[in-house]
Amino acid sequence: MKILNFGSLNLDYVYSVDHFVAEGETLASSVRNTFCGGKGLNQSVALARAGARVYHAGCIGPEGGMLSDMLLCAGVNVKHVKEVDTPTGHAIIQVDPKGRNCILLFGGANQCNDPAYIDEVLTDFDAGDWLVLQNEISSLSHLIASAKQKGMIVVLNPSPFDKSLIDAGLGSVDYLLLNETEGKQLTGYEAPADILKAIRASFPTLKVVLTLGKDGCIYDDTQTCVSHGIYDVKAVDTTAAGDTFTGFFISAISQGASPADAIRRASAASAIAVSRPGAAPSVPTSDEVDAFLAANTPCPAPTV
Repeated sequence: MKILNFGSLNLDYVYSVDHFVAEGETLASSVRNTFCGGKGLNQSVALARAGARVYHAGCIGPEGGMLSDMLLCAGVNVKHVKEVDTPTGHAIIQVDPKGRNCILLFGGANQCNDPAYIDEVLTDFDAGDWLVLQNEISSLSHLIASAKQKGMIVVLNPSPFDKSLIDAGLGSVDYLLLNETEGKQLTGYEAPADILKAIRASFPTLKVVLTLGKDGCIYDDTQTCVSHGIYDVKAVDTTAAGDTFTGFFISAISQGASPADAIRRASAASAIAVSRPGAAPSVPTSDEVDAFLAANTPCPAPTV
């Protein structure tokens, strides 16, 4: 069984600021760092550090070599990463003293994934392999349809959310991992129970993981509904929290872990990530997660 992450590759320009820039305001930053990022890259790094056999596909521009190097160093197979004559995708990220962030995204080469390239990549994968997707690349509907035709297991993190996702084949997705904001955008509801009920009504076969920030997370499918609380750590940078959670959850569940154990490991990994600066560099290893779990107790889980 192989995991293919067909995802975004970004250079992250991270600025430390006293507060987020307001309309009409000019604000000086105290520090600027450049990190490897993109939801796709972050999730591939998390998958690899969690112990999964992961391949990454996606496009970079001529200046994006450090992104492939980062993936290689993390243990990700990059044979399907393609260089194109378009600037590499990038993000401008503001991080405040509480570790909160706001992000301006430029798609660049991430929008160069065409059906021919996708079909070529998918020839290396078979029924029972996993495909991990986010909403930062082009041709998402073709990816979902082609993977399902091959019998692959499709995981979608619908971030950044837009309504086109509903028409991109959401009903063909096996696992949907989304946060409370995306849950509201998808369903129109705010309460976690209402979000899950609405998703179940529209997409009854979906296995859903709903993350709730400081309130923890919930896993729900037709047979199982479990929740887990967060671990109380000092947040330094929350940029890769969701991507780390996604990678560790998929790695665990694809290797036969129960949903309860998968969200437990994912929650611990996410807690470690937010206590460190940067996106991909903040993702822990599986051994670090084991040590953290042995030494820490979670906060109370949300009611389900």
